[in-house]
Amino acid sequence: MAKGSVRKKGKKWYYRFYVEDESGNLKQKEFVGTESKSETEAMLRKAMEEYEQNHVVAKPENMTVGELLDLWVEEELKPGGLSNGTEMAYIATVGRIKKDSIAERKLKSVTSDHLQKYMDDLTFNRGYSKGYMRSFSAVLRSAFKFAVFPKRLISYDPMPYVTVRYKNDNSNIFEADNAEEGNVLSIEQYNQLLTYLKEKDNPAILPIQIAFYTGLRIGEVCGLMWSDIDFKKQQITVRRSVKYNYQRKCYEIGTTKRSKVRKVDFCNALADILKAARTEQQTNKLKYGVLYSHNYYIEVTDGKRNYYELKTLNGEQTVPDNCNEIQFVCLRQDGCLELPTTVSIVCRTIRKKLKGFENFHFHMLRHTYTSNLLSNGANPKEVQELLGHSDVSTTMNIYAHSSQQAKHESAMLLDKIVS
Repeated sequence: MAKGSVRKKGKKWYYRFYVEDESGNLKQKEFVGTESKSETEAMLRKAMEEYEQNHVVAKPENMTVGELLDLWVEEELKPGGLSNGTEMAYIATVGRIKKDSIAERKLKSVTSDHLQKYMDDLTFNRGYSKGYMRSFSAVLRSAFKFAVFPKRLISYDPMPYVTVRYKNDNSNIFEADNAEEGNVLSIEQYNQLLTYLKEKDNPAILPIQIAFYTGLRIGEVCGLMWSDIDFKKQQITVRRSVKYNYQRKCYEIGTTKRSKVRKVDFCNALADILKAARTEQQTNKLKYGVLYSHNYYIEVTDGKRNYYELKTLNGEQTVPDNCNEIQFVCLRQDGCLELPTTVSIVCRTIRKKLKGFENFHFHMLRHTYTSNLLSNGANPKEVQELLGHSDVSTTMNIYAHSSQQAKHESAMLLDKIVS
């Protein structure tokens, strides 16, 4: 009889044993069990007995949708080629699905109708955004496809018949619309923002300035190193991003969105800002002495993937042999990296403290950068490449919804014609 074993991953026990594939070669198959080791061992024995009798792998009859998602994360998502950011986003989505009743339903009993009602509830009752819904749809489609093949847990995939529906943007034609655009900052607002941060001596000012002049995402700004900046060409190479991994509970240095490396040119104003920041960091290093912090990365291998954990130590702490020092651009006065989470907290504070900034968020700086370039005659294709968008339509959609002032100025051109 084939040998089998059980092992624990997280809260769950898994069982596995060897079977023959279509070519007659032995291949190890693993299935999710329960939180009980003894119950999982019983499932293993039953599965191996059925395989010996029928040469067919036993189906885990009691597997739920939530258990399928756990199995999909371990066997399909983590070993896959997605960026760390996308992987973390999908794992977070799995966590949200598992909190809902659909996760408790038996896998063999789930129909397209169940899944359609669930997706409609997320849209129409909970008001989830299109971005959230795309993530839910992607996770469920991939997980059910995985359940059919290669796992052969079910023979029918219900997800192709499920449609992601969105609320209609119906307008009340008799009601005044007082909504503000709020997608970009005017130069007056930007200066007001800088004044506020300078008065507070807040280190988030540098990430905000870089984003305003380059359109970089928050993780990309925090992931910038001095080696990425070419002052002669006035060009930044964007190759990495800093993100918090909620599953591993640590900050990681990973690739950018879609794992693309791009180059972004910058103006003289930002060149002066960066040179001043570099000089200030050298001054702070002398000022703090052994208490000045240094940033490192540690390469961690998890299955087929490598992760680069961020570690910060001051001069009094022992640096492990596996640490590699890195020189970040956006630092606090004590040398610690200015993290995306900290910058986001500052943005939330700004929304509360500054009048007219009630809708402010860091990504608004990226929209402002896009609008400023396009409204001043930049080529849309070139702006797309600077931003790292996969499609130029994404770039133009941001611009089209970004500034009411730009639309107003366009309309005012008619005054020049008639005069």
